[in-house]
Order: sequence, then structure tokens, then C-alpha cells
Amino acid sequence: MKYSGWPEKGDLVVGKVDEIEDFGVFVDLEEYEDKRGLTHISEVASGWIKNVRDHVREGQTVVAKVLEVDTGSQQIDLSIKDVNEHQRKEKIQEWKNEQKADKWMSIAFGEDVTDEQYGAVANALLAEYGSLYDGFEQAAIHGMEALEDVDLEEEEKRAVVDTARENVSVPYVNVTGYVDLRCPASDGVDHIKEALQAAEGEGEVPDEVELTVAYVGSPEYRIKVRAPDYKTAESELEASAERAIASIEAADGSGNYHRERSEEDE
Repeated sequence: MKYSGWPEKGDLVVGKVDEIEDFGVFVDLEEYEDKRGLTHISEVASGWIKNVRDHVREGQTVVAKVLEVDTGSQQIDLSIKDVNEHQRKEKIQEWKNEQKADKWMSIAFGEDVTDEQYGAVANALLAEYGSLYDGFEQAAIHGMEALEDVDLEEEEKRAVVDTARENVSVPYVNVTGYVDLRCPASDGVDHIKEALQAAEGEGEVPDEVELTVAYVGSPEYRIKVRAPDYKTAESELEASAERAIASIEAADGSGNYHRERSEEDE
């Protein structure tokens, strides 16, 4: 997707070197429709420059900072030297992500999607998440819930979610905790089984979270959680342990939660 508007002063933009002159470099902006910027020779690199071609080449992809924008004269002044390596890598990755999201839009709505529909969906996702990529990533993680407040038709939301879950690689984290469960009653084994079922939280665990409970060695059980981020993972891990402990205590048993495996089981 290319923006029809103009970049703003201070923005970082991705461009391709189109033409090199003695006085500077013309750069076609990859993210904007029919927009071209000029990097004066003094903004190409730090220090004295004898030959601009020693620093850039035609066809090279660069990241530049927008110094000034004059829509009246259709002029955009850029600086390549004002972008450090960290900023360059981040901006290039962001640009690549948006290119991926652009392809996902075609998958979701077809290669012949109209400009009107594309624009409506893209603007709705941008309004909520700031970028198409982030919108698809959240849809992959949280499903329809992620698009609850997005101004789209239900079938459009479903198309985004289905495409996201087919194509987006979501970063996941894993955390582990342990719960000790004891019940002195004659039917204590049954109560412990009920406590473990409570720990698994059928119907209570979000779709994007994987939670498993496994036997380690009496009275210890391992809870493993796989989630999109540590905050969610830790929250679900603690909730699982709390459900188990509440269940066993209701049967006059006892339980406690800990993050490390018991020493006697090492």
C-alpha cells in the first residue's frame, strides 16, 4: 500500500535512489504515491564529500529523514546522514512488514479487490492499530476479539482473521510453574483429579493461549503456558494454579504454587 498524501517533517521514509547529481541525490519514496525527495550533497554523509557516488548508488534502497516538505512546490528535502543504523534497520523492517500486510490484504479480499474496499479496510485497521501489519498480527493472536472495535463488516473481519491465522507468524513465549496438591480424604485422588481439571480451565483460557498440566511426582504437578506475551502467560499461569488450589481446598485439601521445581524432585 502506498500513501497518497505527504510525509511530515521529522518522519523516516524508505526510498530508492533514482538519480545522482553533483549537488545531491534524488530519491523515489517507496511508501508514497508519485513522491520524490532530494538529498542535498551535504545531507548524504557526514564530512566532506568529493564524489556523491562514493556513498550511494542508483537503485539503492535508503532510509532518510524528512527535513522539509513544501507541497506548493512539490518539494521534499531529505537527509540520509541523520539516520543512524538502528533507525535504518527498524524502518526497513517496518516497511517490509507493511509489504507483507499488503499481500495479506490481497489474500483476504482477492487480487481484484477494489480501491474503495481496500482503502476502507486499511484505514479501519490503521485507525485502531497504527499499521496494517499490527492489525493482522493482533487478529492472528486474538481472533475476532481483536477487531471488535474496528469499523468493519463482520465478513471483512472474518476474512482478516482467517488470513492472519493462515499467514502471520506470531511470536510466542513459554512459562512454567508448579502446584502441590494434597488431600487426606479417602477419595482424595478424585479431588486431586478435579483440581487438575480446574487448573486446565476448560472454557476459561483464551484461544491464543495453550495451557497443559502434567504429573511430576506426588504431590507436584507442572503447569505450562504458551502465550503471545509474558504478561498474558504469567497471568494465565497464576490463574491456573489458583483454580487448582481453590478446588482442592474446597475438598478440605491443601495446595501451594511455586515457580521452581521442588528440590526432592530434582
